[in-house]
Amino acid sequence: MRLVQVLIPNGTRESVLTALDEEGIDYAVWEETGRGDFEALLSFPIPESGVEPVLEKLETVGIREDAYTIVLATETVVSERLTKLQKRYDGLRISREELVARAEDLAPARSTYIAFLVLSTIIATAGLLQDSAATIIGAMVVAPLMGPAITASVGTVLGDERLVSRGVAFQIFGLALAVAVGAVMGWLLKDTFLLPPELDIRTIPQVAERTSPTFLSLFLALGSGIAGAISVMRNAGSALVGVAIAVALIPPAATAGLGLAWGYETVAIAAGTLVLVNLLAINLSALVLFYLAGYRPVEDPTYDQQSIRRNVLKRLGGIIAGMLLLSAVLGAVTVGEFLTSNVDLELQNEAQAMLDEPGYEGLNFEGTTTEFDFVRYVTNENYEMEILVGVEEGATVPPDLAQQLDDRLSEATGAENLTVRIVFLDEQVSD
Repeated sequence: MRLVQVLIPNGTRESVLTALDEEGIDYAVWEETGRGDFEALLSFPIPESGVEPVLEKLETVGIREDAYTIVLATETVVSERLTKLQKRYDGLRISREELVARAEDLAPARSTYIAFLVLSTIIATAGLLQDSAATIIGAMVVAPLMGPAITASVGTVLGDERLVSRGVAFQIFGLALAVAVGAVMGWLLKDTFLLPPELDIRTIPQVAERTSPTFLSLFLALGSGIAGAISVMRNAGSALVGVAIAVALIPPAATAGLGLAWGYETVAIAAGTLVLVNLLAINLSALVLFYLAGYRPVEDPTYDQQSIRRNVLKRLGGIIAGMLLLSAVLGAVTVGEFLTSNVDLELQNEAQAMLDEPGYEGLNFEGTTTEFDFVRYVTNENYEMEILVGVEEGATVPPDLAQQLDDRLSEATGAENLTVRIVFLDEQVSD
């Protein structure tokens, strides 16, 4: 429920009250004794979904932007007289004016934005280097990235170029700053006692997770954008949604910075690609949801509705084109991961099947210790597969078991330059 207060300009009182009477809205009127530009103060309660249509009607009878209109959120309204209005305005969508106000509130002052972004990136970078998911999530609570994404989308659907430029600028600047902070922090820490000597960040699971992005990564970004739009339209859970948006952006941005600090171009490119794809996906989903919710610029002769629609479609097209271009990387990684898993599973199944044959009684396949290298496999480069074999007491181990496994696996999978190394484990099996 909302409480709307309006200062009625001189000469419009009768038409304004008539408009409210036609809507069946109860109101209170006080004489205005200020500077003389207004003749009365009007106050009335209205369901939140009714604010926009009622304000639009009041605009047609003289309540313009040069007047004063205040929309207040109310805790409780006790009255049976509101039942008809609640049935008429039964939606959950807030008004266009409130949407703009919330979007502006979500975009903090520049100094505050920079401070929180730098702090969240520092915490996230530390979490990545420590392989600590809890630390990374904690950093996301601080990150202020929800505001700019929502601001840009709101500005686009409402034709407000000021909001658009502010939202886009904050997003681009913020993520570039996050990459830079991650790089500087990595450069300062990599040769200190705070990190293990000769640390290879590519082996850290939290870093590796951001350097092998697949199409599944898009679900987080798309869901975060939709949740962000819903939370703003319904004023619910904005803080938690902001965490989800930050999770999609800050950790990969910090990972890209670490890649630059360690000189790993593939890490920087892969993580940077994930950042850009997630950024576009968040903006795309939020923009589409706001548009489908019916938000449009104010009906005014100065606005060209067709032009606004073309502008929205043009920006949607640009975002989708960018996503498709960058998704080529995601597609390649996704296909590579799928093929890698298939071939790796085939190799392990063949090794186990061979050791299960009668001639190898007492020898048990226990798994592999090396990660299958699909790139070397498809390029016919030499790569090694280390297999763990359990040897039961009294079992006979063929002297050429490694070569036998090599031949079997090479024939089954077409691997031409495979080297098999076997690590034997002594086993005892009870009767």
